[in-house]
Amino acid sequence: MPIQKSCTVVEAVRLNAFAYSFTLEAEGMTPEGPDQFVHVKCGHSRLLRRPISICEWMGDEPEDLVSVVFEVRGDGTAWLSRRKPGDRLDVLGPLGRGFRMDREGRYLLVGGGIGVPPMLGCAKWTAGRSTAVLGFRSADRAMLSEDFQKSCKEIFLCSDDGSIGRHGFVDAQVRDILEKDKDFTAVLACGPKPMLKNVAAVAAGFGVPCQVSMEERMACGVGACLGCAIQMADGTMQHVCKDGPVFDAGEVDWNV
Repeated sequence: MPIQKSCTVVEAVRLNAFAYSFTLEAEGMTPEGPDQFVHVKCGHSRLLRRPISICEWMGDEPEDLVSVVFEVRGDGTAWLSRRKPGDRLDVLGPLGRGFRMDREGRYLLVGGGIGVPPMLGCAKWTAGRSTAVLGFRSADRAMLSEDFQKSCKEIFLCSDDGSIGRHGFVDAQVRDILEKDKDFTAVLACGPKPMLKNVAAVAAGFGVPCQVSMEERMACGVGACLGCAIQMADGTMQHVCKDGPVFDAGEVDWNV
């Protein structure tokens, strides 16, 4: 059940030139599973909140803590990046429908860009049994690889320009992995839509179930508007904020 509350910033870390990790005190904001998100108000002058995926929830700490990672992409997130420990943020969450996972499952986790952080929660959910493929535009945008190494059986890095890991897109690495080993409970992917489309096609080709977390601009965050509506394969429209952000890959119309 989502709640709105004033959350204290416990820790603020700059991960690279573009991304920040915040740990927030979030008592009562217990997510149902990996890749739900919170809606953060970025200053009093901005009407729309910013949706940020939950990277990790730490419910076994002395107080409930939630970790979120975001990139600066405009005035709102620039304002957010300047917050310091002790500052308070107006947060609504947890929101959305996350990945459906079995704690005993073995997953192939695929993240691209700012779609990488929510996959860390999936990795920790399965306690070292899963494999991760992480894609970045370049080495200076890489993040959290050491955290994934601690939480995954194996990780693979890719970059668009070849400056870190494999030169190329993540779907090529996913194909190579599935050619050798198809015994995954599912492929779970989060990132830009072209990446998700390609990963979904590769998974389907090997007969491996695939869930995708869609990245869309959001307004209300609770399904009251059509700001984040996407078309499904059956012709219906679904709200990414309420019905998603996670969908079975076969449900999505990838041709629009």
